[in-house]
Amino acid sequence: MWHYILQTLVCQVLFLVIYDLFLKSHTFFNWNRAYLLITVILSVVLPLIQVEAFKNVVPNSIINEMPVVFIGSNSELGMPSENVLESTVFNWQYVIYGGSVLATLVLVLKISKLIRLASKNPKRWKNEVLIVSLLNSNAAFSFFHYVFLGEQIPVNEKENILKHELIHVQQKHSLDLMLLEVFKITFWFNPLVYMYQSRLRVLHEYIADAQVVKQTSKTEYYQNLLSTVFGISSVSFTNSFFNKSLIKKRIVMLSKTKSNQLSKIKYALVLPIMFGLLVYTSCEKDVVVEEVSTEASITQKIEELQALINSNKGVVSKEDSKKLMRLSLDAVNPNINKKLKEIKESKVLEYENLTEDSEVPFAVIDDVPVYPGCENSANKKQCMSDAIAKHIANNFNTEIANNEGLKGRQRINTIFKIDTNGMITGIRSRAPHPALETEAERVINTLPKMQPGKHKGVAVTVPYSLPIIFQIKE
Repeated sequence: MWHYILQTLVCQVLFLVIYDLFLKSHTFFNWNRAYLLITVILSVVLPLIQVEAFKNVVPNSIINEMPVVFIGSNSELGMPSENVLESTVFNWQYVIYGGSVLATLVLVLKISKLIRLASKNPKRWKNEVLIVSLLNSNAAFSFFHYVFLGEQIPVNEKENILKHELIHVQQKHSLDLMLLEVFKITFWFNPLVYMYQSRLRVLHEYIADAQVVKQTSKTEYYQNLLSTVFGISSVSFTNSFFNKSLIKKRIVMLSKTKSNQLSKIKYALVLPIMFGLLVYTSCEKDVVVEEVSTEASITQKIEELQALINSNKGVVSKEDSKKLMRLSLDAVNPNINKKLKEIKESKVLEYENLTEDSEVPFAVIDDVPVYPGCENSANKKQCMSDAIAKHIANNFNTEIANNEGLKGRQRINTIFKIDTNGMITGIRSRAPHPALETEAERVINTLPKMQPGKHKGVAVTVPYSLPIIFQIKE
């Protein structure tokens, strides 16, 4: 969910930057209205779209991993404490849902206020518009087919003001604002939604002003705008004629000459932005989808490699051996591991000229390295994985979170080898913070000496990849 929200924010920022820099100053008011409405909808739709053709723009990397080690939980073996993880997520969800409920209540109160105004004041129909005369008021605003006019508005100004509000009604500007109210309920914590609504309200006034001045003199209309007015506070989803904060902008826009039609080409700027966002969202996949995709890709590569080995009469070259080593996922994915095991048991893999410098994948090696204490275990591979996970969980310095100010969930990817003497070598790591990398390498380096792995009776080096998830309690 957080990733989706972040993508939505990125979309809205880019769309609003284009609007403010290139479009806002032009007199293409209806075009700008369409732009804002379309892009605010696109901002929540684009992150959900994945275009198959874009998925391979960024190549997938193949990660050879053993089961994940979890740190910062209550489990003795370093497995994740689901209650700790889920409670944090659910607490934030409750905040989001609570805010949405509150925003809904505020909207209901605003609408009920308008309903009370309409019910307590005299009203009359004019065609399909219901005009409500506000007693003891000089306010003027509209909401759907309702036009609220204060009785204290001077008679010579009332006609133009009514024309202005009728434009709002005819062009259904209230629908635009109510759409943004729905967005505010869902994304109440997102300031960009409020910015969208503010820009739409300004555009609505420009559109209505432009239509009215076609029917009356600009001088007279300016005088209406500059009149001293006092009314009720404007509501975010109503179109208020007497919005003091907009009067200066409206006068400036009325005095501008019409923009050159060629300037409309600027709206095409949104196309490369949309293309880039589609590429990004299509390549960004959920973890589950990524694992399935990776599995299919690796299985295909295994089959291709098997066919190549068969064509060489079962002889595995050093190059093919390295390819197979990169494909090894050990027990982390049963389906892929099963495929590798089938290849091994079919005796297709016959490593030639094995030496102590040879590296053999953990998944296909005859005798895996043996962790101290696992000598008599029926499943030495599983025993070794569990023992390494327990060692990492027990010896990882969790105080590093406080020392470095780390929060949330931190993933550390590590790679190391168990050489022909059973020693840990070639440790590498990657993490969001250098201190995590250093600590992961330190802990792995404390692993005890093991019995080396053997293949065809020859001691060989075994590469081992270990992801570590450090869940920091907040």
